[in-house]
Amino acid sequence: MFERMKEKKKEVRIVRRIVFIIALVLLIVIGIAGFRTYSYISNALDPVDPDSEKIITVEVPIGSNLDSISALLEENKVIEDARVYKYYVKFKNESEFQAGTYDLLPSMTLDEITESLKSGKVYREPLYTINVPEGITLVEIAENVIAKNTDYTAEEFLEKVNNPEYVAELMVKYPELLTDEILAEDVKFPLEGYLFPATYPIFDEDPSLTVLIEQMLNTTQANVLQYQSVLEELEKSPHWLVTFASLLEEEATAQSDRETIASVFYNRLADEMPLQTDPTVIYAMGKHKERLFNKDYEYEDPYSTYQNKGLPPGPIANAGLSSIQAVLDPADTQYFYFLADKEGINHFAKTYDEHLKNRDKYIGQ
Repeated sequence: MFERMKEKKKEVRIVRRIVFIIALVLLIVIGIAGFRTYSYISNALDPVDPDSEKIITVEVPIGSNLDSISALLEENKVIEDARVYKYYVKFKNESEFQAGTYDLLPSMTLDEITESLKSGKVYREPLYTINVPEGITLVEIAENVIAKNTDYTAEEFLEKVNNPEYVAELMVKYPELLTDEILAEDVKFPLEGYLFPATYPIFDEDPSLTVLIEQMLNTTQANVLQYQSVLEELEKSPHWLVTFASLLEEEATAQSDRETIASVFYNRLADEMPLQTDPTVIYAMGKHKERLFNKDYEYEDPYSTYQNKGLPPGPIANAGLSSIQAVLDPADTQYFYFLADKEGINHFAKTYDEHLKNRDKYIGQ
């Protein structure tokens, strides 16, 4: 009996040891599984590639629900896991996503992606911004925007935007916007007028010139090609539009002036009169002048609208949206002349005699 009791105690100890080992193994397995699950979920909550500048275009169809949108984002490698994103969005009680085309980046956070889908436009929190003012030239963008806000010199920027191989690549990427007209013999800079004036968010501490340039071109394309059907009706090209708009941008001192100045140019073009706008002479001469003299108007250059009829070969500055719209919707006038007084206010005239009277009255010459 004593031996049997001894044997039974031994069996109990063995069972306990087995149970302990099994429990320990289970705890380890559960711990490993839990850690892996935690790591996987944590990874899925982070950006796919925090350093990526690659733009991924995602088309969200009308009527898409959260399940289909999540799957679409995972399929396009914008997020790591559709299920994690779906539960994350539900946890934050987000809804009312909008259909549309989005240029997203693998470096965007889940919150940035969600905000983009809710607002209908791509949203990211920028590190800083760069402002490109209206009415400045490519050289001024190089000197006053790029050189002052990035680590690139003006020379490096100008070398990039005038590089024939790079321009050819851009023409393939933006075929409707950048046509063969930008390569015409008399065009000074192929991308002059195509870097849209706007405030640009910068998401990388050291963005490449390619990213900066194409960010501006994307904005130009969005603003210009929205009028593609109008241009087709007019049988005009985007190059014609940005060139015409650049003249208004340089001449206008008030919003209402743009439509009226556009009407003056249209009237002159219809009568085969030279446009005779001073900013084209200044651009042709390649240096800023507060005032032009008689000898300056004799300066021979394809861009001078005193020496040549019609529009110049290309834009003379970057025009804003209001100037673009004024070209397509000008005022209906019989004006053929205008001048700006010492305060910058434009005065219009139907005849040359009226123009001379305005000159004597407002300029004193």
